[in-house]
Amino acid sequence: MQIAITGSTGLIGSALVRTLRDEGLAVLRLVRHRAAADDEIQWDPFGDVDTAALEGVDAVVHLAGAGLGDRRWSQSYKREIRDSRVEGTRTLSRALAGLERRPAVLVSGSAVGFYGDTGDVTVDESAPQGEGFLAGVCRDWEAAARPAADAGIRVVHPRTGLVLSREGGLLGKVLPLFRVGLGGRLGGGGQWMSWISLTDHVAALRFLIDGDLEGPVNLTAPEPVTNAAYTRAVGRALHRPAPFIVPAAALRLALGGFADEGALVSQRVLPGRLGKAGFTFQHPGLDAALAGILP
Repeated sequence: MQIAITGSTGLIGSALVRTLRDEGLAVLRLVRHRAAADDEIQWDPFGDVDTAALEGVDAVVHLAGAGLGDRRWSQSYKREIRDSRVEGTRTLSRALAGLERRPAVLVSGSAVGFYGDTGDVTVDESAPQGEGFLAGVCRDWEAAARPAADAGIRVVHPRTGLVLSREGGLLGKVLPLFRVGLGGRLGGGGQWMSWISLTDHVAALRFLIDGDLEGPVNLTAPEPVTNAAYTRAVGRALHRPAPFIVPAAALRLALGGFADEGALVSQRVLPGRLGKAGFTFQHPGLDAALAGILP
């Protein structure tokens, strides 16, 4: 089986590449620079794709996009977030649709940001689009894969929650603070966090490649927690106090729009379709996930 991946150097992409290669599968990495290795295929998210190198691949996993929490959300960075996802997906899906030997499946990324702020209400894939910038991005991001679906490729949209890993993402960035007892909740702490361990996320992507699901699929653990509960759990796992509070106003000053749609948003999202399809989580609960993640 041959699988092509965009975003292969990111937190999720690099872990997926390692897992697939450990299974003995052939992995091709779509890169933006000139292809310099046998496993590289050059592509430009805003231009061309080396389609000849993609002929005959069995599956494509599309994870590329500007990091949501990497920079303060200025208007220009919001455009970069949107365009890197929407235009990149459109470019790739059109290229796949034009192949003579198309892949059986395109796993094309999305996010739980689709649901906007859900407050205390639990939602699954049947919930409608929410309000806000990210909700609109996710809508257009998913719609951009339509050319691939129209060409008969099974298209799956993994709506990803907060991926937990000590190597990066939300947890990895704050671990140094928690390790020295400076961890704390964000704002009021009552906002719900829909998280998933990196191990389960990669396993779920593998499940989507091999399965028959299509359309949106939530990649979140079945037990979301509030930010206050999350903070206490990380403190317990590290045997450190986490008494501090990061005021909402300070987050908005530092992060711009990402504060209200990332750090302070409440999203109580459940993995309805994954559960019904028979996926088994290695880390359904946060304490077990942290025990597996943190030394």
